[in-house]
Amino acid sequence: MPILGADMKAGTLVTWRKEPGEAVRRGDIIAEVETDKADVEVEIFMNGVVERFLIEPGEKVPVGTPLAVIKLAPGEPAPAPPPPPAAVPAPGVAPPAAPAVVPRAPLAAPAAGAAPVSPAARQLAAELGVDLATVTGTGPGGRVQRRDIQAAAAAVRAAPAAPVAPELDRRARMRQAIAAAMARSAREIPHFHVSSTIDLSRAVAWLAEQNKTRKIADRLLYGVLLIKATALALREVPELNGFWTGDRVVPHDSIHTGMAVSLPGGGLVAPALHDTDKQSLDELMGNLRDLVARARAGTLRSSEMSDPTVTITSLGDEGAEAVYGLIYPPQVALVGFGRLHERPLSVEGKVVSRPAIVATLSADHRVVDGHRASRFLAVLDRLLQEPEKL
Repeated sequence: MPILGADMKAGTLVTWRKEPGEAVRRGDIIAEVETDKADVEVEIFMNGVVERFLIEPGEKVPVGTPLAVIKLAPGEPAPAPPPPPAAVPAPGVAPPAAPAVVPRAPLAAPAAGAAPVSPAARQLAAELGVDLATVTGTGPGGRVQRRDIQAAAAAVRAAPAAPVAPELDRRARMRQAIAAAMARSAREIPHFHVSSTIDLSRAVAWLAEQNKTRKIADRLLYGVLLIKATALALREVPELNGFWTGDRVVPHDSIHTGMAVSLPGGGLVAPALHDTDKQSLDELMGNLRDLVARARAGTLRSSEMSDPTVTITSLGDEGAEAVYGLIYPPQVALVGFGRLHERPLSVEGKVVSRPAIVATLSADHRVVDGHRASRFLAVLDRLLQEPEKL
C-alpha cells in the first residue's frame, strides 16, 4: 500500500486492473486504492509478470502492506523498499474534563390515565432524556421504576446509528485527514512568512500578445507563468525544495510542484506536476488542465499524490489578496498567490496603476531564515519580469 501523503495511515483496495499471469510494464496502472481524500490509481515501477495478489478488493490495510507479488523481468533490478512513513508524535493527553453538571428538570405531573411512575424513576428519566411515554413499567400495577428507565436509556444507546451517505462519509473523512495533516504542520513546523507585491504588467501584456493567435483551448493562463517561475526560482534556492527528515532537510533533485486543487464536494488535494522546471509553458498548461480535471474526477495516480516536493496554492479566483498557508509535511515550503488586480504602485517616482499580485512564502525556520526566503521572492519577481524566457 503506497503512502499517498504524510497524513495517510491506511488505504482500501478498490479493484485490481491487472490479472495474475499478466505482464506489466513500468508506468502501468495495476490497482485502484481509496484514501480519505480520493480514489487513486496505483502505478507499477518495474517490468515483470503479476504472480499473485495478496489483498482482496474491499480490504483496508496499513501503508507499507504488500499488495501483490511481481516476478521481475530478466535484468530488472529489484526496487528499493519504500521508506517507512514519518511517525507522527501523539498529541499530549488532555486532563480529564470535569463532569458536566446537569440541572435537574422539574418533575412533571403524571398525565391522566398514564402508568404510575415512581418519583425516583421520573427524576432519572429527566436526567437521561428518556420519554416516559415510551417506557413500559415492570413494577406492581405497571409502575415505572428506575430499572425501567435505565433499560430504556440502554436500548437507545444500543440502537444502530442512522446510515451516513457514502458521499458525506467521504467528505467527513477528508476533513479529518486534512485536519490531521494541518495539526501536525502547526505542531511540528516552526513557520514564518514573507511576502512581496509583484508587478505583472509585463507578464500580462506578453500573455495577451501570445494568446492573440491561439485557439481558446490552447491559450495560456497567467497562473502557468507563476508555476513555471516558482519552479525556476527553486533552482536558485534549492533548500526550499525537499523534505524535513529526522533532524535535517533533504533537498530533492527534481522539482515536482504540488498544486492545491479544490474539489467540488469540498476539501482539496495537492497532486504533483512532475519536473515542472523542465516543461515548456505549453506543456505545463496542458498538464495542469489534465491534472485539475483528473483531481476533480477522482482519477489521480499514486505518483502524483506521493511525489510533491513543494506546494503552490492560489486563492486569487475567490478574491483573496494574499494567502499565508500551512506547509504540508514533510515538505518545507509553500508558495501562495493572491488575486491579480490593479494596484497603485510607485514607478520611477510616480504612482501608477498596474496589474500586480501578492506572492507569499511559508517557510520552515529549521531550513531557511528570512534572508534566503526573501531571496526566493526576489528571484521569483525577476523571472516574472521576463516572461518570454520562462
